[in-house]
Amino acid sequence: MSDLKQAAQRPASLLQTVRAVAWSFFGVRRRADWEQDVGKLNPLHLIIAGILAAVLFVAAIVVLVRWVVASGVAT
Repeated sequence: MSDLKQAAQRPASLLQTVRAVAWSFFGVRRRADWEQDVGKLNPLHLIIAGILAAVLFVAAIVVLVRWVVASGVAT
């Protein structure tokens, strides 16, 4: 349990967390960078940022599909 408390208190900036989530969505990451992220990033912040990124991604796809369908290109 103490490992979880220690992990939750890791000091990482919002930009570092967003960058790690963005690279994970893209699917390309160097092993050394991944290992560095594991040591610095707060797991709770990663989960929240990942969920928000997934919601934004799905919303962007929905908006894009609605725009294409409404423009008449899809018919």
